[in-house]
Amino acid sequence: MINKNFLVILAGLPASGKSSFALALKKQLEKRYTSFKVQIIDPDTIRNSLTGKEFDYKKEDMVREKSRKEIKNALEQGNIVISDDLNYFTSMRHDLKLIAENQRLDFFIIHISTPLEICLIWNKLRENPVPDEVLYKINDKFDNFKKYSWDFPEIQLDLSQTSNLQEKSEELVEIIEKKFKISIKPTIEKSCEIAGPDSNSEKLDSITRKIVGYILQNPKYIPFKKRIIETRKVFIKENLKTSLSESEIEKSFKEFLENRLEIKFSGNLLNQNIMKNKRKE
Repeated sequence: MINKNFLVILAGLPASGKSSFALALKKQLEKRYTSFKVQIIDPDTIRNSLTGKEFDYKKEDMVREKSRKEIKNALEQGNIVISDDLNYFTSMRHDLKLIAENQRLDFFIIHISTPLEICLIWNKLRENPVPDEVLYKINDKFDNFKKYSWDFPEIQLDLSQTSNLQEKSEELVEIIEKKFKISIKPTIEKSCEIAGPDSNSEKLDSITRKIVGYILQNPKYIPFKKRIIETRKVFIKENLKTSLSESEIEKSFKEFLENRLEIKFSGNLLNQNIMKNKRKE
């Protein structure tokens, strides 16, 4: 389990699905880290209290300032915080970075990359849609993530291509744990995955994780998800003291999955070089 709180920074266009994803992520984090309170700072709530239901672009600076204060206070209280905001300027993300760093806390960025044309459609379905010209304006001014090394999203999610927010939130929690492994205390259940700096254990963890992620992209195998994950843990535990190359780990794990699960993966899913394919993406 983690031993300190952290900040999640969402960035994306209005009506891109950020709030829905934030709720799914909050639920998953609370399930995983029961000793922490997870708090979503939603500028829409702040905005409604300041401007009512009418969108007033002139008051957005005031909304963001109040949002930053609430994020700072929530982190100081020891909560895991999700910033459910547009954060479309690098300067906005930098302000949040400083809040986390001043408290010596970790942070990471998630880009909700739902395309503008989808956001325009979803916006019309909202109870209080923002004017279309606002979406166009924000899209035109959206700062990409290529200027600074710190300003790089850990994951990009096009929510128009995602039907299972819970599954995506589970994947994200795994990314959190991998990124902040220094802050994670190994338990008996997960000791096989967090075995210190040993290069073999790191290779086992990384390669098998990628293979499982690749398999679960196919909805056909989602019903077997729990069994696949448990089988992965068994494979890692049984091979911690071995010295295998990347290709040997991949080949052995594929065979291990099919033999233990008694599942014949369709087509040549497990016959192709997944690690090689992943490096090309």
